[in-house]
Amino acid sequence: MSRDQAAAFLRTLATANPKPETELLYRDPFSLLVAVVLSAQTTDAAVNKCTPSLFAAAPTPAAMAALGAEGIGPHIRRIGLWQGKARNVAALASLLVEQHGGEVPRDRAALEALPGVGRKTANVVLNVAFGENTMAVDTHIFRLGNRTGLAPGKTPRTVEDGLVKRCPPELLRDAHHWLILHGRYVCKARLPACWRCIAATHCNYRDKVVPPA
Repeated sequence: MSRDQAAAFLRTLATANPKPETELLYRDPFSLLVAVVLSAQTTDAAVNKCTPSLFAAAPTPAAMAALGAEGIGPHIRRIGLWQGKARNVAALASLLVEQHGGEVPRDRAALEALPGVGRKTANVVLNVAFGENTMAVDTHIFRLGNRTGLAPGKTPRTVEDGLVKRCPPELLRDAHHWLILHGRYVCKARLPACWRCIAATHCNYRDKVVPPA
């Protein structure tokens, strides 16, 4: 897509959801960070079923570190890879206490140095918790960027860079939410619901799907 076409695509999505928000349940930067770490290869809905009891038991990094992996585990058993995630959450909580005064850092390098935190997770935290203009590329946005022609690329970073270049600056922070929600509910992996896509006229996907009979 050209920049003008990409802008039109995003502005069309914006008309349906002017104030998009993450679907993860959180109450502060720490709970957001933990929720995003837990959401790796797991749906937000599944994470949201686990985190209320976890955050009630350990609302702060110090409390989470004290809970430890063995205490975290029972709260998150229903999600995928829960054992490794329990270890990562316990370890990152300890590092927040030891190195950052119990606060989530507003710094990409510091975030990515935490266990279980990669570029995508850091981008989500910077975007949602701190209002930064970042683009977190998950599987939905990676698929959508390639399928629609919005920002083709072989790696998440290539897609991220393409999206940042094509997205009008004033739309960049919200664009992450518009795209992930669109990929999750409309431009789905197995069968994109093109007939429900309000931005279909701006999309370069050649094999648009017609309504089921």
